[in-house]
Amino acid sequence: MSVELLLIIAFGGAFLTYFLGKISHRVRDSFAVFISCALVAVIAYLYGRPMGKTFYLGFLGLPLLLRLNTLSWFFAITIAVVGALSIIFSLSYIKGRERTNFYYLMMLLVNAGMLGIVLSGDLVSFYVFWEIMSWSAFLLISYNRGAALAAGMKYIIMSVVGSVAMLIGIISLYASYGTLSISAIAPQIASASSGYTLFVLISFGIGFGIKGAIVPLHTWLPDAHSEAPSPFSSVLSGIMIGMGIYGVFAVIFAVLGTRNIFPLLVILGLINLFMGEMSAFTQNNIKRLLAYSTIGQVGLITFAIGIATHGGIMGSLFQIVNHALAKSLLFLCVGYMTYRAGSVSISSLNGMGRRMPLTSLAFTIGAFSLVGLPPFAGFPSKFLILKAALAKQEILFTVLAALVLLATIIEGAYFFRVVQVLYFKGAPGHNSTAAQVKKEEAPLAALIAIFILTILIAIIGVYPKPVTDILSSAASDILRSVEYSGSVLK
Repeated sequence: MSVELLLIIAFGGAFLTYFLGKISHRVRDSFAVFISCALVAVIAYLYGRPMGKTFYLGFLGLPLLLRLNTLSWFFAITIAVVGALSIIFSLSYIKGRERTNFYYLMMLLVNAGMLGIVLSGDLVSFYVFWEIMSWSAFLLISYNRGAALAAGMKYIIMSVVGSVAMLIGIISLYASYGTLSISAIAPQIASASSGYTLFVLISFGIGFGIKGAIVPLHTWLPDAHSEAPSPFSSVLSGIMIGMGIYGVFAVIFAVLGTRNIFPLLVILGLINLFMGEMSAFTQNNIKRLLAYSTIGQVGLITFAIGIATHGGIMGSLFQIVNHALAKSLLFLCVGYMTYRAGSVSISSLNGMGRRMPLTSLAFTIGAFSLVGLPPFAGFPSKFLILKAALAKQEILFTVLAALVLLATIIEGAYFFRVVQVLYFKGAPGHNSTAAQVKKEEAPLAALIAIFILTILIAIIGVYPKPVTDILSSAASDILRSVEYSGSVLK
């Protein structure tokens, strides 16, 4: 079993699913689920196998370099799990709509593109897969047409700007050093001036900042979430946003390794955190509320990275896990809750806890996990971040930890407001007792995806050690790459 086979399954499966749809919708649906679950199994099998190996794969005539290490495995399994559950949810959500073959093709391609990104060992591979992910995402955001086309255009225009900035940086590095291997550039860039290093940092930073929804490059995200199909919103918010964070780890840290970026990450993180949480607090559109919440979560992750310690990096990675599972769960729940309500306004969800008790319970668990309440996955992730900040034993970071807690209170306020609407306000037209309210749960396929995410959040919250062991190793690798690159740049 190899990394090449993983990508062959991902990309080959995407196109084969599309052609099977021309024969039978049932065969297509079954095969899409099979391919998605097969990717989870293959990635799980690769854990513990020799890490750090490189593989060459011919793709469209390009010699792409692949690598597998603890960090890339961690992101790959997260992508595969959320991707598979979004496909399972889609079985009922997308049923009966037009262009369903196209929808499944794009969903599988965006997941395959993200897998390619995290397995890339050189900047050519990284850029090719980045573009596959970006254009597939554009077509999914625009899937519903109408207002969705405007949201898609806003996203792709900003995405192209980021891609061009990255391409300029890539071309410059190749012209200067004659290689695009990520591991080979750091030693050669030692002789670069600080001005050139800053230029490369800005080039990649624009691309990663746009995809990661870093303020002020975040403006595409609320519109995209509002218009995209809910299964893709779970992928978009749960894991695609994380590709910007992965780019910081795998490219900026590995190539430049400069510690000067850490204070900037702390500042950007806090700006994102408060802007996202305050904006979410003012929303009455549930999907836009979740979108702004994502911006806040990205801020918390970025702040944790900026702590620049093993604990901070590990906390940021754990928060990526928590956000991927919890936010994916919230968007899947909202998909059918808003469908039943006929509106995306929070007020339209009055009494939904009685109409859709299982879905509403799952939503509540996802919200509590994002807030950081025990016994869910968000508690150990936020605990690690606050512990790392206080461990600095500096007055500044103690104050910053208090600000993170303040942002968490704001986050809790708007999520508790939604939960209150679900359970403690009567549904319009239902002045009768709870026993008389007609229950309209989500279909079975959707409930299966929702149930699995809910269970994962609970299990990781109660027993986080297997996750922290993996993340501790990944955090050590990240800090080693920073220290190594930093030493050759001195």
